[in-house]
Amino acid sequence: MHRSRKLATLLATVSFGALVASAASAESLQDVMKRRGLTENDLMAAAKTYNPTGKLDEFMVFSSGGQSGQVIVYGVPSMRILKYIGVFTPEPWQGYGYDDESKAVLKQGSEVSGRQVLWGDTHHPALSETNGESDGQWLFINDKNTPRIAVVDLRDFETKQIVQNPIMQSEHGGAFVSPNTDYVIEPAQYPAPLGGEFAPLEQFNEKYRGATTFWKFNREHGRIEPENSFSLELPPYSQDLSDFGKGPSDGWAFVNSFCTERYVGGIERGRPPFEAGCSAKDHDYLHVINWKKAAELVKAGKAKKINGHNVLTIDTAVKEGILVLIPEPKSPHGADVTPDGKYVTVSGKLDSHTTVYDIAKIEAAIKAGTFAGKDEYGIPIIALETVAHKQVALGLGPLHTQYDSKPCVAYTSLYVDSMVAKWDYCEGKVLDKISVHYNIGHLMAMQGDTAKPAGKYLIALNKLAIDRFAQVGPLHPQNHQLIDISGDKMQLLYDMPLPLGEPHYAVSIAVEKLKTNVRYPFGTDSRTEKKSPFAVRPGQERIEKKPGKVEVFGTVIRSHITPEIIEANEGDEITVHLTNLERAQDETHGFAISKHNGNLSIEPGKTASLTVKANKAGVYPYYCTEFCSALHLEMEGYLLVQPANYKASGAKGKEGQVYGQKDYDARVKANVDTQAVINSVVGYITSVNFKDFPQVVAMVEDATEQLGYAEQNKKKSEEFAAKGDYNSAFLWAEQWFQYQVKAADIGLRAKTFLEQNGAKKVEAAPAK
Repeated sequence: MHRSRKLATLLATVSFGALVASAASAESLQDVMKRRGLTENDLMAAAKTYNPTGKLDEFMVFSSGGQSGQVIVYGVPSMRILKYIGVFTPEPWQGYGYDDESKAVLKQGSEVSGRQVLWGDTHHPALSETNGESDGQWLFINDKNTPRIAVVDLRDFETKQIVQNPIMQSEHGGAFVSPNTDYVIEPAQYPAPLGGEFAPLEQFNEKYRGATTFWKFNREHGRIEPENSFSLELPPYSQDLSDFGKGPSDGWAFVNSFCTERYVGGIERGRPPFEAGCSAKDHDYLHVINWKKAAELVKAGKAKKINGHNVLTIDTAVKEGILVLIPEPKSPHGADVTPDGKYVTVSGKLDSHTTVYDIAKIEAAIKAGTFAGKDEYGIPIIALETVAHKQVALGLGPLHTQYDSKPCVAYTSLYVDSMVAKWDYCEGKVLDKISVHYNIGHLMAMQGDTAKPAGKYLIALNKLAIDRFAQVGPLHPQNHQLIDISGDKMQLLYDMPLPLGEPHYAVSIAVEKLKTNVRYPFGTDSRTEKKSPFAVRPGQERIEKKPGKVEVFGTVIRSHITPEIIEANEGDEITVHLTNLERAQDETHGFAISKHNGNLSIEPGKTASLTVKANKAGVYPYYCTEFCSALHLEMEGYLLVQPANYKASGAKGKEGQVYGQKDYDARVKANVDTQAVINSVVGYITSVNFKDFPQVVAMVEDATEQLGYAEQNKKKSEEFAAKGDYNSAFLWAEQWFQYQVKAADIGLRAKTFLEQNGAKKVEAAPAK
């Protein structure tokens, strides 16, 4: 009676809430506009970015995470954050840097000269390309602080490889890819002796050098091959951003530089600072590199070894004609090749002009030997006027350029003006400008750095937010602003705060190009993408013990961890390997042991491992860290670390609750009733064309597996009942019910999906 009254009260509350909601929904659009102070332009902007529930974004953006060492993923036009990808920094939700498998990946790039570097400063992501178009297979990202490149597989959005640069002390200009992702380019930033040796600053011009590394990428294996990679030694200028040619300019690479004055500051020594001496000249140098010929020279044995890495010297580059310099606007930040591969645009932060270079003219000048002179290192210099197509005054602080799907249309960020300029690089004229908030760095148009830009939207990656969001203290979030570029005039649509590091650059791709996994093949080590040797099937779980070592081979499934009790001795090393038995999409489990530094994220089909040291005797609960079912909190176990010389008494513990035949019979009746409900759901699913919906097929497979486990536990309960052990019989019947609940949960999800997605009735198969 008491429960009935509670239910009636709840229903009354819901009914009252529905009435209130109905009254609230009577508010007109004009009422909302007035109440919130909105204009028609505001509503138009909202309509252009709003995604109704269940609707997916058209594009996906991969933004560098700056000092977080990660990659930020969000959708466009909704600007909803979808994921943070752990790369150079541990990320506990995904278990990155905490499970044994990802620790091995992180170790590749974190052990530096005897130090462990567990943070990164990610700057420039790059998507793999086929024929100059993003193909959605891999993502590359650099670290400015510790020169290295990481490879992320976009089938599961996990970091698979990190390679350290063996000769650089800093970098900035990576990562950018060749048109077919043969190579990933990584230019240095601040000059230093190549290989990491010491040399005094007094020998800056003689001993310090810049460089550009070309990392060979094996597309078949999805890994960088350091042994087949090489670098080109460059003068001690500060190299900056880069790009590969495409189409007619495929084979060329372009690298900015600044501080070509080679100035060495020293405020504490009474000298003007670096910024004074590094911006004194009226130009810097664009490096033009014939990278395909450079690769051939390396194969021909013309490189020298530095730390085991192939390096082509400046002298070799000059002799073989693979390197020239061209003056560029000073303090540049971006060498951006046009979609047709005919031009490269360069802007300088300390020059109001953006220069468009004609690549065909560059090739002609090199072929004809039309040089204006050489730099101090003997590198030929092509005069700007020989190869310039246009110089366009865009505004103050031009920085980075991206391209539209419309021919000849480009967008350039204006840092000082806090604006974006839309302009025609063929005719050399400004088409439109829009203010952004504030001090824009990079910008990114949809697929705007590829051979086939998609247009539609542009994102301004602003360095300052100031007053755009509610104040959260002196450290403000970054502000990514979405701009509609589909018409003649740009329209600002949305401000998105990003509170994870300082993003620098971003890339985008149409969502339809991504082919992501929703589950792994059973027992997969996701970092190697191979079958884990530690995976076990249900019923094969075991614990192996050796002196000083306990190794657990277990499984997880809604809602229990097998095994549930692990015993070890103080001082033992304990490794727990767990395989997720689930097949349903998004049924991830976690695993953590209290007071130990580790967390596993175990997606369906995945096997992951956690190793800890049992350095103190005690009782340590372990549990699933990812909410997975109605009985998530009951998904638990105990690690019992016994003191030295401990001896068990052998006494049997007292049960907290004992069940009898009446309890067992009631439980069985409830299970039978539950099965009737399940059968009705199965009847609906099989009466429609569920096989035409892959998502539902996967759910049906999972539900069938759950019912198989239910049947196994039903038999166990019946066996104990036959022996008169109704306590055990009831508990196994309870477990039988739990599997039924899981199957019902999946089945109802499948039924709802089919109803919402237009499933059609099918004719029943004729009786045999």
